Amino acid sequence: MARVTVEDCVEKVPNRFELVMMASQRARKISSGGALTVDRDNDKNPVVALREIAANTVEVADLKEELVRNNQRIIEMDDGEDIIDKMDGEDEWNALAAQSAAMDIGSRDDEDDDDFDEDEDSALEDLAGGAPGDDGDI
Repeated sequence: MARVTVEDCVEKVPNRFELVMMASQRARKISSGGALTVDRDNDKNPVVALREIAANTVEVADLKEELVRNNQRIIEMDDGEDIIDKMDGEDEWNALAAQSAAMDIGSRDDEDDDDFDEDEDSALEDLAGGAPGDDGDI
């Protein structure tokens, strides 16, 4: 096979994107010293990789597995090791926050939720950009 075309390789790998990814993976392996399965014939590594895929001298499934393995980022963790440690004083802050929330809930139970205070009404006006019913004339 003097020249290799994509059509020769698409029969082995139907997805062209996947073909390019696998050929580049094989070309990188050749560059790092992997053994050639076809004659080089003064071709560069990507062309040799495509020729190997077209000639079926390399396993496509193995290339796919290598490609996935090389692109994975695995973070290994020990089960006995805590990843997130508590900061100094965090327990105290959590207790204070729970106490404050409990006091806030208790004070809200005493109020009637249907009626708005004047402060709440003015806060709503500020958020809305004017008084309710105001046409917004400038």
